Amino acid sequence: MDFRDSDTLVGPSGADRLPATAAKAVKVVIVGGFGVGKTTLVGSVSEIRPLTTEETMTQAGVGVDDLAGVERKTETTVAMDFGRISISDELVLYVFGTPGQERFWFLWNGLFEGALGAVVLVDTRRLEVSFEVIGRLEDRGVPFVVAINGFPDSPDHPVEELRSALDLPPEVPIVACDARRRESCRDVLMALMRYLYNLAAPRA
Repeated sequence: MDFRDSDTLVGPSGADRLPATAAKAVKVVIVGGFGVGKTTLVGSVSEIRPLTTEETMTQAGVGVDDLAGVERKTETTVAMDFGRISISDELVLYVFGTPGQERFWFLWNGLFEGALGAVVLVDTRRLEVSFEVIGRLEDRGVPFVVAINGFPDSPDHPVEELRSALDLPPEVPIVACDARRRESCRDVLMALMRYLYNLAAPRA
């Protein structure tokens, strides 16, 4: 069958089409431990209908996935999340969210290919789930910012205490985030863009 002439093919809806003025696209990745809010962030910030690969958690994950602190979670990302946001008329960000469980981390290799930088989403109730995530980014040499996702019962720590606990160098930005609010998520991505710009700027 020749699909070129098929009436069944449907292109992207008007809302999902890339803006005609877009001249440059940048890929960024949202990473973090299991249940920190990556899927929520991608869905909140995306100007198009986000692609998610959430599946219902099953008995296969019992004894494998660490549910401490997220016992009520019933779904999990098994491949990636994807969204898009226009930073300006010409600059578009493609936003990819990674799976949180370690058993799916092998997918990171493909998701990070071509990525300019990353956002590490952190839940201060479970800082320990962020340690290995940050270590993997540092091993890959991927520049990143840290976004503290505020949950209703999250402890409030001074930034310098968080920097010390996460063993972050002083130049890595730490910003507050509410993954449910589009404006907050956009601010996080803008912080990443500013950080990447500063890293690329020529030294005097």
